[in-house]
Amino acid sequence: MPESLVDQLQREMECEGVLDCFYGLRRLDKECFRLLVESEEPLTVDEVADAVDRERSTAYRSVQRLLQSGVIRKTQVNYDQGGYYHVYFPADPSKVADDLQRTLNDWYAKMGQLIDGFERKYEAVESVPVED
Repeated sequence: MPESLVDQLQREMECEGVLDCFYGLRRLDKECFRLLVESEEPLTVDEVADAVDRERSTAYRSVQRLLQSGVIRKTQVNYDQGGYYHVYFPADPSKVADDLQRTLNDWYAKMGQLIDGFERKYEAVESVPVED
């Protein structure tokens, strides 16, 4: 059963909890994100897979979810002889925070519309006194 908004607000949340809330990140996604944040240099998918002790394809899917959410970035590194590979690194925290704020504002507006709809729907229903 999904956790209610009231339940979420009552528990203490950490930074990664915010990412989990907004993007539905899995445990492995958060582990990969933490690894990339703590790394002193960008990492390849193979390096991520080795560090989290998972198959390359599993690590790749996790990295792709992080990339889609916008919390990490990738860049292409070219070989001198031709060919290339990608490395991944955390996105600029201020850009991520701006994206989170924008998403929160959109969610807030949508919830406001739903609450207004709820009020309009039920204010038309006449209150019936309850007898003891």
